Amino acid sequence: MKITIKETQNPTIIKFEFPDFLTRGKNYEFKNIDEAQNSPLAQKLFYLPFVKTVYISGNFVAIERFSIVEWTDVQEEVAEQIENFLAQGGKVLLEDTAPKKIPISVYGETTPNPATLKFVVNRKITPQAVEFKNIDATKVSPLAQALFQFPFVKELFFDENYISITKYDIASWDEVTLELRTFIKEYIENGGVIVEENLLEQAPQQEKQQIKNFDHLDTTSQQIINILEEYVKPAVAADGGNILFDSFDEQSKRVKVVLQGSCNGCPSSSFTLKNGIENMLKDMLKDPEIIVEALNS
Repeated sequence: MKITIKETQNPTIIKFEFPDFLTRGKNYEFKNIDEAQNSPLAQKLFYLPFVKTVYISGNFVAIERFSIVEWTDVQEEVAEQIENFLAQGGKVLLEDTAPKKIPISVYGETTPNPATLKFVVNRKITPQAVEFKNIDATKVSPLAQALFQFPFVKELFFDENYISITKYDIASWDEVTLELRTFIKEYIENGGVIVEENLLEQAPQQEKQQIKNFDHLDTTSQQIINILEEYVKPAVAADGGNILFDSFDEQSKRVKVVLQGSCNGCPSSSFTLKNGIENMLKDMLKDPEIIVEALNS
């Protein structure tokens, strides 16, 4: 079995990918050798002094290292040890390692966008909002990859405790809602990986709103972001969507935003932008010349 070594966004973590799946719909994290009782491979890896954490998911084993070594110095040796261990009959996981099924609830909510339905989960599913326009963008989310296998799924948007699914017109919600709700519920209950948190990247618009970048923006842009965060985002999140600040032009008084989830492509989004958000910014910024437009409306 030949292993492929792949870097991740985290320089302390590296992935060892296998040609076949090691586990389906489940992921494992081991912080030390005692936690790895059900994984002979993870136990063996913990004998290496630089191994801090072992992750097993899908078709890969990911290892987080301590800073005493660099991956470039040891990754080939680690890959060889894993290959030899498996060639000699070593097991990645024991048969009784399936985690206990944790019951969850999932329910569907309509949104102002007739093409989008919001599926609310009674647990946190992602540390940050993430949007998937197509299956090629789903490397960070095995669940998103699985949902795109449904031929009627057009776009996905994950936020803290819900998934907004936008469909093609080939299916009606009456036909597919129960199927999607059941699939999401069973996937999460069986321990399926929702998002690979170590692979998440900040979108450019989200980066602008992080404290480290927020401080470099002009005062008006900061005020706009604060207004969107406090007054607008909670309302659009309730409808299964999101709004992100993109830019403000002082000369034209033009505010550009990005719409996500149910807001993107919603027939009422233009009305909301002009009669809701634009009027709010005009009033709160005391500037009647403010214009709001969505880059992807």
